[in-house]
Amino acid sequence: MFGRLGAPEIILILVVVILLFGAKKLPDMARSLGKSARILKSEAKAMKEDGNSSSAQAPATGEQAQRTIQAAPGDVTSSRPVNEPSDTTQR
Repeated sequence: MFGRLGAPEIILILVVVILLFGAKKLPDMARSLGKSARILKSEAKAMKEDGNSSSAQAPATGEQAQRTIQAAPGDVTSSRPVNEPSDTTQR
């Protein structure tokens, strides 16, 4: 029923998107989508690194290590320190 999308269908979809959102907002939407993708990628990488380092060496003290989550490379306005709960912390 829903076959492959050809060039006319894709052009029609793009025209509808431009009419709905306006040509002025599309670059902003693309920019925010790119920022979101970068944040997701950096968070996934950080979680993977934390998983590897925490399984190899558990913290001996009760203190939690602080880590800074950065929204985008070079974007320091949205950086914030984060206290991550350890396994002994009640959630």
